[in-house]
Amino acid sequence: MFDNNVFLKDSCRNVTDADGKVIGYEMDTYITYYRGIPLSMINFLAVETDGEKVPTGDIRFTPDHIDWFTLDEMKTVGTIKWEYGEKGTVRVLREGGLSKGTHRVHLTVCTRTAYIPIPLEGNMTRDVVIA
Repeated sequence: MFDNNVFLKDSCRNVTDADGKVIGYEMDTYITYYRGIPLSMINFLAVETDGEKVPTGDIRFTPDHIDWFTLDEMKTVGTIKWEYGEKGTVRVLREGGLSKGTHRVHLTVCTRTAYIPIPLEGNMTRDVVIA
């Protein structure tokens, strides 16, 4: 239902630290719901790259590029919201990021709400090219 909101086209890129070292890669996504929610209502995020599942401990999320959270930390974050229409960024910590060339990346974003009894999940797989 919300698959078109997940993993925005042309948003996958390698990420560097302040010293210019590539520390991972990230992609942008929209929320799988029609309104904003606190981060504690994100049920889970999952990434698979070239057929390999990314360990949850290597995934970070930010709704604002200011505060970054692990998936475990988000479970307790009720004061920061991911607003509808705002891009969230999913980062994968991986030394060296993605190598040059084409990679198949799959992102799952699953949210829950107080009054819908099932989680709302969106999935998108994209072939991304790293130059």
